[in-house]
Amino acid sequence: QVQLQESGPGLVKPSQTLSLTCAVSGGSITGNLYYWSWIRQPPGKGLEWMGTVTYSGSTYYSPPLKSRTSISRDASKNQFTLQLRSVTPEDTAVYYCAGSAGLRTVIRTMDEYDYRGQGTQVTVSS
Repeated sequence: QVQLQESGPGLVKPSQTLSLTCAVSGGSITGNLYYWSWIRQPPGKGLEWMGTVTYSGSTYYSPPLKSRTSISRDASKNQFTLQLRSVTPEDTAVYYCAGSAGLRTVIRTMDEYDYRGQGTQVTVSS
């Protein structure tokens, strides 16, 4: 059974870089033609797809976030990471990592992903 677990700081100061890691167990991030994504949900708002790294290392980013976002993978550690630069309080959200058999950019619930982490709260505040 594939399991995902997010990790990273829960508090980030404005203008700094938010860095999160998603550790994947029970399956390889380079196999099965899977896509690995980061999604977030600000308080009181819906889910927002941020970006995806594929089994082959290709990346896709949400246009509004593209200039501030980097997603990479480490096949040797079977994990993928999110970096969001120049954060502001508007970046406060629960951040999720997830896996799917295809690219998912418009989502209503996390159930639309085949695999998903439990989510981690990140607050941007000085």
